[in-house]
Amino acid sequence: MDFIPNTESDRREMLGDIGVNSIEELFSDIPDRLKVGATLLDEEGETELELKENVARIANRNEKPGDRLTLIGAGLYDHFIPSVVSHITGRSEFYTAYTPYQAEISQGTLTWMFEFQTEIAELTGMEIANASMYDGGSAAAEAVLMAQEYLNKDKIVVAETLNPRYRDVIETYLPSEEKQVIELGTTKGRINREELDAILSREDSIAGLVVQSPNYLGIVEDLGGLKEDLGDSFLIVSSNPISLGLLEPPGSFGADIVVGEGQPLGNPVNFGGPLLGLFATKKDYLRYLPGRVSGKTVDREGNEGYVMALQTREQHIKRERATSNICTNQALNALAATVYLASIGPSGLKSLARINWDKAHYLASELENLPGVKLAWDQPFFNEFAMEVPGDAQVLWNKMKGEGIDLLHPDKLKPVGWDDGFLIAVTEMVSKGEMDEFVRLLDGEVG
Repeated sequence: MDFIPNTESDRREMLGDIGVNSIEELFSDIPDRLKVGATLLDEEGETELELKENVARIANRNEKPGDRLTLIGAGLYDHFIPSVVSHITGRSEFYTAYTPYQAEISQGTLTWMFEFQTEIAELTGMEIANASMYDGGSAAAEAVLMAQEYLNKDKIVVAETLNPRYRDVIETYLPSEEKQVIELGTTKGRINREELDAILSREDSIAGLVVQSPNYLGIVEDLGGLKEDLGDSFLIVSSNPISLGLLEPPGSFGADIVVGEGQPLGNPVNFGGPLLGLFATKKDYLRYLPGRVSGKTVDREGNEGYVMALQTREQHIKRERATSNICTNQALNALAATVYLASIGPSGLKSLARINWDKAHYLASELENLPGVKLAWDQPFFNEFAMEVPGDAQVLWNKMKGEGIDLLHPDKLKPVGWDDGFLIAVTEMVSKGEMDEFVRLLDGEVG
């Protein structure tokens, strides 16, 4: 039983054991200006109703979702989440479950993991998928390590238009002193194919190319012929899963590994986390796959069942054979993605992708009617696009913020070599009226 200090002498004894004389001395490292000088409650206290009313009054001083128009994307997107998602993920058998070590009592978890893998493999056009990775950045970095290990080559070509956070994670994974990352520049918002050819001709230890489509600037990359150019080197493609409801999946272009951020699939933005990494590949690379895989089997009586078919971390296999140090996964987030995809279905995903495409193109066309405002590049884009604006983009950013409109700060675009305007993301959550109001407000600043 835990010791609870019920008397003053008990408290003094405990304080003495840790070398202080009073509660005040215990918290002496907190500056006085941050301490509350008065008691928080009056002597009579508050009823539960009064407490709730007072807390609500304080909370209402904050801005709430929906109070502002958010046009920020850059890897995380605000999508509608059907209520069935939280209903399922909130069930105690899922919400509190951990790694399904014992198959006989983990059939529910192993079943949805198998369904998740199936959905992601079909969505990306690949043969197998794991369940799962931490986020889009760690998935991209693990794909790089897998390519290096499989091919026994060390150099990796990374497109300049890859999400800068993913680039950071990749470089963190790799030994910096060996300079394994080779940056591939862009032309008109897309990867520079001539520069890629030059890199491939002069380097003889290329493990693979990491390219994002739609890329960080929202542009849909032309993946055609990339795998043929790379030969044995891996083609690693990072994709927005919602876009795959409309665009040809990377697997159709011969991609060796497809990764991505699964947050748009039934997971809220939540101030940037927790997230969900997607990872799909070919069967030939199964033994090099990081993470874990659930498989379907039958017992000796012929009944279907699910088992943990592959676990490649050092806790489960010999350390020298382990492929990754990822020790768990984003299981609850992956479950949310599974329920989300099952609830909207293939036709629903296609319809959602089309809505995102149409709304983004509507807003872009309206903005192009404003003086000095134009698309940065005449390239196909999905639900996100880069717009050049006249004058100082940061000044305009501050003015839009004051009007209740949140945009990605222009400084966030410097890592990809462009900061002459705004990167604007539009999802089904943005109404036509809100888009028209944004155009009106921006027109008042640039007109």
